Amino acid sequence: MNIIEANKIFRKSIIKGFFEPKLLNLDFKKSPVRHPLINDDGLMQSDLLHVFFDLDTGVDYPDGDEWFIVEFLFPYDVKLPDNLKGTDYFTTLSVDEGKTFWHHRELIRYKYGKSKKLDLALQFLESKYKELHKLLEPLQKDLI
Repeated sequence: MNIIEANKIFRKSIIKGFFEPKLLNLDFKKSPVRHPLINDDGLMQSDLLHVFFDLDTGVDYPDGDEWFIVEFLFPYDVKLPDNLKGTDYFTTLSVDEGKTFWHHRELIRYKYGKSKKLDLALQFLESKYKELHKLLEPLQKDLI
């Protein structure tokens, strides 16, 4: 087995065995939204913002078993205010039929050397979700 296969298996087991069950305990549920680039299912607390785990980015790195990318997807083709655009918040994601969704990517590092920091990584993921969701709430009325 090469490093890419091993890292992908390890990442998937950490996500399926730790992060997803913990998020489900925090009132997340399975998302009905399909991500245009990530094949696995996502999670959400509301239909406004969805969380997907990117298993592929960085699997070829030797330390690829220590982190993964989480993608927060705002799956609506709407114009965002300028203050929500940029790498700190949301960037565009082109999808079919000329539509544009918005997404934010974060590196989740759950292992530092020999010590695992799964709970800290989970807290960061949850707090980032809440932060981004709160920024999007004023747009919710335009989506109905």
